[in-house]
Amino acid sequence: MPLHLIKLAVGCDSVKELKEWVAERMQTARKKGLPQCHIHITRMVPKRDAEILAGGSLYWVIKGEIAAREKIIGIEPFRDKDGIGRCRIVMQPKVISVSPRPMRPFQGWRYLTDDSVPADLGKSAAGSIAAMPEPMRRELRDLGLL
Repeated sequence: MPLHLIKLAVGCDSVKELKEWVAERMQTARKKGLPQCHIHITRMVPKRDAEILAGGSLYWVIKGEIAAREKIIGIEPFRDKDGIGRCRIVMQPKVISVSPRPMRPFQGWRYLTDDSVPADLGKSAAGSIAAMPEPMRRELRDLGLL
C-alpha cells in the first residue's frame, strides 16, 4: 500500500494557480533543456521513502483544504551550498484536483496513509464540484453543504 505526503502550498490561492505555477516551471525547464518533472525542495528527508515511491503522491493543502496532488517519482537527498542537508521531492508535473477536505495548518510535511486520502475529482465530477469556482466550493463546504 503506498504512503503519501501532505504539504501546505504556501502562497498559492487555488488549484488553478498551482497548475499555472507548475506549467510555468515546466516551460522554464524545457527552455533550459532540463527534465520535465516538478521538484519541491524540503529540509527533511522522508524515512519511509520506499513506501512513498511505491505509488505515493504529494497532496497539496491550499487555503485550508486538501485540494490537489502530484504523483511522486523520486526522493533525492542532497547537501546545499552551505552544507545543509535537504531533499528534492520529484513529481510528475500533472496537478490532479481531489475532493476537497479541510486541513489545519502545520509545518513541514506529514505522512498520509492510503486509506486517508481524498478521492480524485475525475471526469464524472467535472460537471459538479470540480467545475465550481474554488471560492464558491469553500463557502459551500463551510456551510456544511459539501
